[in-house]
Amino acid sequence: MKGNLLGAFRRWLDRWLRRPPRSLERQRALDLLAAIDAGGVPLNPARVNDIARQLGLEVSTKAPMADTIARIRACAREW
Repeated sequence: MKGNLLGAFRRWLDRWLRRPPRSLERQRALDLLAAIDAGGVPLNPARVNDIARQLGLEVSTKAPMADTIARIRACAREW
């Protein structure tokens, strides 16, 4: 019985200490970067700009997509 209580307490403590879930904006950015790192090429610059704007970055519609991705990557390093 003592072992069951200790196990239950450990499970409760693990859940309580677990980090909060990532925000949707951060998750979208991480998914984008993972797809690029896996060899994918983003086909929709508006989507990349939207992700950057949701992270709080100011993005010009004339900015090269590679620069925007680099800024998103720099932002992700801070997490």
